[in-house]
Amino acid sequence: MTSPTDLLRLAEETAREAGRLVLEGGQSRVEVTGTKSSPTDVVTAVDLASERLIRERIAAARPADAVVGEEGDDSSGSSGVTWVVDPIDGTVNFLYGIRQFSVSLAACDEAGAVAAVVHDPSSGETFTALRGDGAWLDGRPIRPSDCTDTTRALVGTGYHYRADVRARQAVETGRLVPHIRDVRRMGSAALDLCYVACGRYDAYVERGLRPWDLAGGELIAREAGVRVEGMHGSDPSELLVVAAPEALFEGLHRELVSAGFGDWPIPDWPPNHRDV
Repeated sequence: MTSPTDLLRLAEETAREAGRLVLEGGQSRVEVTGTKSSPTDVVTAVDLASERLIRERIAAARPADAVVGEEGDDSSGSSGVTWVVDPIDGTVNFLYGIRQFSVSLAACDEAGAVAAVVHDPSSGETFTALRGDGAWLDGRPIRPSDCTDTTRALVGTGYHYRADVRARQAVETGRLVPHIRDVRRMGSAALDLCYVACGRYDAYVERGLRPWDLAGGELIAREAGVRVEGMHGSDPSELLVVAAPEALFEGLHRELVSAGFGDWPIPDWPPNHRDV
């Protein structure tokens, strides 16, 4: 396997190029080309073009690598490296002209993500991480907030595309809000995790993430010093992801349990997201 540093360099160059494509595509009216898990879970031509560019760059540089992407068919490889790709994380924001979306790439081996990039095309900010070596924002080391009091914690979250799941999430969040500072819902899970990593949020909780939503931001958060888990010590998964600094995590976890958060399954999830 190529060195993690080389993987990160390729990921960063590719994410920045895809980001430029996305910004150019957003300058004209964006057309929805299909839906995925629900009528509100959309895909645009720019999503497809961004993922196509990313796959082409990876294939040209590392033809033996596998790729798992949100918008295309998985491709197998023989190198032991799998790229997990989200060409636009925050597509609905992008569709509406809300500048809170990102391009997320993670190069993974059998132990998980090795190198990760989350690039914000609108601001130009680029979050990066290498497993065991740290996390950075535009080359500067980052760390999470020093918040230890749940009542002062600003918590990022997101809501599912399915209305029945959102209804249950709203009840959970409503019970949580009186016990924390406030909630923010911005629309890009990858950026939310990066915001915890650099202290812009104190914590983050969300249900229903897919691997491409989670892979890049999770490594960046972990390498910055954030604890990322499911409920009750489980692995983070599409059921529920909780991210907070170590000194805040247990207190937040207690509040989440009290508010009714748990690893309840979403019926018929995940869908075949490529049936669009």
